[in-house]
Amino acid sequence: MTYNTDTAFAGVSLAQRFAALRADLAERAAKRKVYRTTLNELRGLSDRDLNDLGMSRAMVKGIALEAAYGE
Repeated sequence: MTYNTDTAFAGVSLAQRFAALRADLAERAAKRKVYRTTLNELRGLSDRDLNDLGMSRAMVKGIALEAAYGE
C-alpha cells in the first residue's frame, strides 16, 4: 500500500505568498507616501491659498486621505 502526502497550500507556493506580501507592503508604502506628501503640501499653504482652492484648514487631512486611499 502506498501513501501520497500533498504539502501544497491551496496551490499557492511559499514563494508566491511571499511575493504577494512584498507587493502588498510596497503598495501600502506608496499610498502612505502619497498621503504624507499631499498632507505636507496642503499644510504648507496659507489660509488664503486654501480659500482660493475652495478648502479650509479643517479639510486638509480628509483631502489627503482621499487622495491616497480614495476614501
